[in-house]
Amino acid sequence: MNSTRLMSSDYMYWARLCSQARFNLSNSGVAGYPMAGLPAKIEDLEINGPSTYGYEPLQKLLAAKCAVSPDNVVAANGASMGNFLALAATIEPGDEVLIEHPTYELLVSAALYLGAEVKRFPRRFNESFRINLNEIAQLITPRTRLIVITNLHNPSSALTGEVTLRQLGELAREAKARVMVGEIYLDALYEQTPLSAFHLGNEFITTNSLTKIYGLSGLRCGWILAEPELARRIWRLNDLMMNNPAHAAERLSCIALSNLERIKDRARLLLETNRAAWTRFVDSRDDLDELRSPYGTVSFPRWKQGNVDRLCDVLREEYETTVVPGRFFQMPEHFRIGLGCETDVFAHGIQRLGLALDALR
Repeated sequence: MNSTRLMSSDYMYWARLCSQARFNLSNSGVAGYPMAGLPAKIEDLEINGPSTYGYEPLQKLLAAKCAVSPDNVVAANGASMGNFLALAATIEPGDEVLIEHPTYELLVSAALYLGAEVKRFPRRFNESFRINLNEIAQLITPRTRLIVITNLHNPSSALTGEVTLRQLGELAREAKARVMVGEIYLDALYEQTPLSAFHLGNEFITTNSLTKIYGLSGLRCGWILAEPELARRIWRLNDLMMNNPAHAAERLSCIALSNLERIKDRARLLLETNRAAWTRFVDSRDDLDELRSPYGTVSFPRWKQGNVDRLCDVLREEYETTVVPGRFFQMPEHFRIGLGCETDVFAHGIQRLGLALDALR
């Protein structure tokens, strides 16, 4: 892929203006957690508060959650800003960045905007979207500065285990490069959630947030884990983007982090119920193939009849339902479906998906 500078994201434009529907199955996160579910009183909140490089109570809670020092934590305005800051702090125009395919479109768009030369390495459907280390090794050159993956994989929810991550880190270390891992979906493993890849070595940078798995998007509580020198550099870079965060959101994020178990239980129930319904639905179809992942908030089925754009149009226009077209992942025979919406919305949405699939046979 060439290094032509991009100034926008086609996917985000679609997500903002075209994804809304009565039965929206395009969202990759868990349905929003209600404010009433947090044990917060008005006296717990303030509009103004201390702001230097991180709100100390929030820094400590994030560090405790991730089992790291507060010096390793950079708070960010959601994981998307965390991704952008991590990219911007580690690459220069003309550097090579190796990014998985398929992946979250904003990772590619942001790297191109920053002037990187982007190379893609495949994660294949017929190989359960596993990472092929040999193919990555063949792409590395002296100009490679960063290798980017998501774990759980967006859009398939495939898990990359510790052995593969360690080997990926070794490749990066030998090339004097780093590995950036978007871990925004990793907490969907719940009790089985591994430690962040950051713990595998200083060549790792990871990003995460409370947005997707916990349904707390409105708090914009994201973070980056990096070795202290790089973390300081990212904080200083963020000075160019943001002065003071919304202090009320910082305080609410502290309350949420102190009550993650109750928030997690609600999210897990939604996902387990909807995943069971989705499995029954796919089992009933002879026109869909998918990677069966036991965790995660999304699935990325392949429609055997070909390009899904027509399916997505019919689904939205005639059945008031949306899924994400595979073209945003450069895989036009696939679509991404979110498993985290309210159960009744999900049940009606997949029923309508079935009607659209039948109509296009």
